[in-house]
Amino acid sequence: MTSSTSAARPRYAIVLLTVLWLVASLALLWWCFTIGMEGWADQHSNGGGRSAEFGRRSARALVLLAVVAAGGPAVVALVAFGCRYVRTGLVYLFLAVVIAAALVPAVVDAARTLRPPAAPVPVPTTCQERSGGDTHCPGG
Repeated sequence: MTSSTSAARPRYAIVLLTVLWLVASLALLWWCFTIGMEGWADQHSNGGGRSAEFGRRSARALVLLAVVAAGGPAVVALVAFGCRYVRTGLVYLFLAVVIAAALVPAVVDAARTLRPPAAPVPVPTTCQERSGGDTHCPGG
């Protein structure tokens, strides 16, 4: 084995990881698009009867897309730094930070969709007699 072959392996790993990251990101974008089209069809044919389901599915897909879109360049940066390709690592690290910063608002909104706030405790709306014969009714 020559030294040029062993020196090329880290480059091949970086290229392979980059291709995998791009393919996975495009596949997840396609998944988001199909969920949107299903929701659009439901809105026009069923009156939006399953809109909550489509909202949860799209939120899950968006969170997964954000993890892959920002995590992929971070992994490539780690591999590049490990192989002593400092400039390549810095480029991928910068790319990961920019993508993550761009997707933060969407992920926060998706997290709210996946974990809605708890319902407030209902306030009693009927008159209740208190000890001593006192009643406090809503509205007077």
